Order: sequence, then C-alpha cells, then structure tokens
Amino acid sequence: MKFIFNKLNVILLAVAILAIVIGYIIMGTGDKTISPIILIIAYVILFPAAIIAGTKKEKKENTK
Repeated sequence: MKFIFNKLNVILLAVAILAIVIGYIIMGTGDKTISPIILIIAYVILFPAAIIAGTKKEKKENTK
C-alpha cells in the first residue's frame, strides 16, 4: 500500500495542527484579535495546502 502524502504534505499538516493548537492557547489567555487570525490561516490556508500540495507532481509522474 502506497502512502499518498509526501514529505511536504506531512510538514504542512504538522504546521497546521501546531497553528491550531497555538491559536486555541492564545484564545484561552483572553486575546480575541490574534487567535482568530491564526485559526483562520490554519483552517483556510494551511489544511487545504497540506491536502493539495504535490498533487500536480503526482499527475505528471503518472502520465509518463
């Protein structure tokens, strides 16, 4: 069984999870401005990037 994610996907996923944890920790301290920005970046940019990254390379390799 081949693992679909490559090293870049795993790194982006780890950064997204770390950003979410940091965002919720900051939110727990009472800061209501920085934490939503961090959480939006994690959920809207980093998670989709972790899923999408490297898919074009895989398609090109499969067509050859």
